[in-house]
Amino acid sequence: MEASPQDNGPTAAATPVAPPKPCSGTLGGHLARRLVEIGVRDVFSVPGDFNLTLLDHLIAEPGLNLVGCCNELNAGYAADGYARAKGVGACVVTFTVGGLSILNAIAGAYSENLPVICIVGGPNSNDYGTNRILHHTIGLPDFGQELSCFQAVTCIQAVVNNLDDAHELIDTAISTALKESKPAYISISCNLAGITHPTFAREPVPFFLAPKVSNQLGLEAAVEATANFLNKAVKPVIIGGPKLRCEKNEPLRVNILFKHIQEMLGGDTAVIAETGDSWFNCQKLRLPENCGYEFQMQYGSIGWSVGATLGYAQAVPDKRVIACIGDGSFQVTAQDVSTMIRCGQRSIIFLINNGGYTIEVEIHDGPYNVIKNWNYTGLVEAIHNGQGKCWTAKVWTEEQLTDAIGTATGTEKDSLCFIEVIVHKDDTSKELLEWGSRVSAANSRPPNPQ
Repeated sequence: MEASPQDNGPTAAATPVAPPKPCSGTLGGHLARRLVEIGVRDVFSVPGDFNLTLLDHLIAEPGLNLVGCCNELNAGYAADGYARAKGVGACVVTFTVGGLSILNAIAGAYSENLPVICIVGGPNSNDYGTNRILHHTIGLPDFGQELSCFQAVTCIQAVVNNLDDAHELIDTAISTALKESKPAYISISCNLAGITHPTFAREPVPFFLAPKVSNQLGLEAAVEATANFLNKAVKPVIIGGPKLRCEKNEPLRVNILFKHIQEMLGGDTAVIAETGDSWFNCQKLRLPENCGYEFQMQYGSIGWSVGATLGYAQAVPDKRVIACIGDGSFQVTAQDVSTMIRCGQRSIIFLINNGGYTIEVEIHDGPYNVIKNWNYTGLVEAIHNGQGKCWTAKVWTEEQLTDAIGTATGTEKDSLCFIEVIVHKDDTSKELLEWGSRVSAANSRPPNPQ
């Protein structure tokens, strides 16, 4: 089957490309080497019966590290976070049940122009065209449901069920993803990964990636517009300051939390901001030189930051990731804190517990925005289970927060640190209030006259 590219406008990806090396001669070996050559060192995966043999060949590649995730959605979010730091990411799941689970994360990567190579272990090549009904499908003999879904959120789709054109399909899909800076979908029949073919011993199809160059005029115009906006502001926001503090034993306020986060930032840190009020609070931070910063404003999928923190930290282990995550978002994707611990990561997660979906409250309030409170530190300790390095704290006051940060950056600097911050449910930024009001107004517009 031919690869089907989609025209989304070429955007060059600043991706380090290693010199081509001979591969093992198998389809799985060729794919593994191809990933290494474009700069992928870690692949995020969830095993399933259609991809197991392929995973064996990825593991056999010395330049690749397979990171097993708790679910497909987080594997996709992790590949998203990895691509933000490294320029390209990759994930591997199984057919349909895995593919449709990861689809939401791939859609988010598409919205953010991230080249994520989404690899799916597909049905046995002999089953195509037989009208057989397979497990892990929706019960129809047509195997195209998954492909149809991915066509809307990837720039190219390649279904590899024949060895003769597998080399070209794989190389074209990966090259197109890099050139257009969008995700690619590659399905590989489960019985082909271990088979040799003469084309797999050849060097990959050559391609050229132009480096990303900043538009100097556009940059200058943006800086000028930003300066003018701030100069005209009636009430510009000021971060920090010696008088910005809570009294002893006074309940902690969100602006105090972010004052302390500001003091933690350096060139060896990166900030991951979850969908919600962290969007607005993190945007006020002054980033030191070389400090990373990532958020997902366009797509805004709650829970994104857990997987993204996993992927980003795996890509740049020399930076310490500081993730700001709301309690509602954390409940969506909490499981892969387990993978962070297993990978020996040392991120600091601030779990901001305000008792619900605060961002939705500001758009349209209702009982559905109140969530069941968890013992979040207890949950993370249970996940830790004495294996690996992990430290938790729960804080209600500024003094407790200061002590927790001191420990996280001191004696526990090499551990994954999880700090649950208890704040009032109505303690939100004015930007979130304004944004919620505007979204509410936009959503509630009456139908246009017919």
